[in-house]
Amino acid sequence: AGSKNAALPAVMASLLTTSPVSIANVPHLLDVDSAVALARALGKDVTWQDSTVVLNGGGELVQEAPAALVQRMRASFLALGPILARTGECRMPLPGGCAIGPRPVDLHLAGLRRLGATFDVRGGTVYAHAPRLRGTTVYLDYPSVGATEQLLLAAALAEGTTHIVNPAREPEVVDLACLLTAMGADVTWHEDRVTVHGQASLEGATHRVIPDRVEVGTYLLASAITRGAVTVEGARPDHLDALLAKLGEAGAEVETNGDAITVRLGGRPQAMNVQTLPYPGFPTDLQPPLIAFLTTALGRSTARETVFASRFNYVGALGRMGARIQVSGDTVLTDGVETLHGAAVEATDIRAGAALIMAALAADEHTEIRGDAHLARGYENLPEKLRSLGAEVWVTD
Repeated sequence: AGSKNAALPAVMASLLTTSPVSIANVPHLLDVDSAVALARALGKDVTWQDSTVVLNGGGELVQEAPAALVQRMRASFLALGPILARTGECRMPLPGGCAIGPRPVDLHLAGLRRLGATFDVRGGTVYAHAPRLRGTTVYLDYPSVGATEQLLLAAALAEGTTHIVNPAREPEVVDLACLLTAMGADVTWHEDRVTVHGQASLEGATHRVIPDRVEVGTYLLASAITRGAVTVEGARPDHLDALLAKLGEAGAEVETNGDAITVRLGGRPQAMNVQTLPYPGFPTDLQPPLIAFLTTALGRSTARETVFASRFNYVGALGRMGARIQVSGDTVLTDGVETLHGAAVEATDIRAGAALIMAALAADEHTEIRGDAHLARGYENLPEKLRSLGAEVWVTD
């Protein structure tokens, strides 16, 4: 399916123009539904046809985002930059999303302040004011995906030139820049920065979002933990270099052929150490599924989480399934066992749910996973796709 993390900022980019923006390869997910509902609430007319979303709206944007929608997911906060750039005022509730530790919006606000915005945060709402955003140099202390996307969106309509130094370079960020370019923005990537020459207005565009590298990676790991073989088509192997290298390190046979990736693993994987990093390092969203895979490895594996604090909510559930696993500071350690066992467990966020699904596939008894609504936020038709690979999966009320 198309990338959720590329589709969400693409929907927010449509707020920058009064012309139609057509986005293809959009996954049918709860988070995307929330983003589309927010765009509607802010003044856009939205139509769905299969996996294509068309957003149109020639009137003024609504300046206040509904709290009920923004608090469903973090990406809603990306509407702040476009609303400010278009109208000069915005009232934006602080965002919600997965419970995986603190993910403050400080970098978003600091960057927008550099462009001339002022903020008053009270009662869980950001009151923003910017009669005219003006380009400048913004240095990001950390290459935050969300902050980079926020600044790209705002700078596209700012007066003058904006240099974002130390930007995130994740494929989803580059995909947003491609959409903005198609809309008439002037975006150039350099070795240490991305430069945006602001435009007076942007046009409509047609765009196809990139494949979901996290979904692809999850299915590759699911194949490996069950000692099977699977080919995922419609992928971007170049977006998964870190994972494919780790699968090879684990002993899997990995083949790429155009947009297809095949993984085979006949026995228990070799233990390994991994550290999550900004792209092109190992992606944080694949850390929980990778650890689930390594619970049956030969030896001790470690994963250090450097992107999101407290992203180990799944560890206790894996322990109940027989994994020998513990957390030490920012690192999770697992001593591989031969077999996992089914249990009743609960998913606390999207990727934790993916880790539990993988462990359940490898377990010797049936597993009941509560909190499956999290999975519906991040994986399109997950039960059907798993069944097509031979898994026995039931969804109950």
